Amino acid sequence: MPEWTVLALLREESRHGFALAGLTARQGELGRVWHVPKPMIYRALDRLTKAELIAPSGVESDRGPSRTVFALTDSGRDAVEEWLHRPVEHVREMRSTLLMKLALLDRRDLDRAPLLRRQREVLEPIVSALDQERADGDGFTEVLMTWRYTSADAALRFVAELESQAE
Repeated sequence: MPEWTVLALLREESRHGFALAGLTARQGELGRVWHVPKPMIYRALDRLTKAELIAPSGVESDRGPSRTVFALTDSGRDAVEEWLHRPVEHVREMRSTLLMKLALLDRRDLDRAPLLRRQREVLEPIVSALDQERADGDGFTEVLMTWRYTSADAALRFVAELESQAE
């Protein structure tokens, strides 16, 4: 997820690593959703550059050391737009990945309704299948399936509530 977060932030505007790290620091605007340590930001920049999804676009040297500014390439722009609108596949990714996508869409004032609709469509069959497994289980299997069902159902209700707010 560090790479996707960096790509999405560079989709907003070109930035240097220090500015990206500030946004994802614990006290940063996005750090409250998912904290990305500074070394991970710089590793992500390196990997994204090697993958030709970003490229250096200049140097900023107002105060302090010179900092390389990065910008998205066309393929980076396409990749991050597709990722931002793709629902997460697993309930366990809701807390980090879906919330980060929603935060990033909000930062750009983009409509979250299409993502939420797709996310609901992914979650509905999962919740239904887990409900059936829970009903069919016994002993600890029933306990485990109840946990998984309850978690998935809560995620589905969360998405449905956000969808209704967006209407």
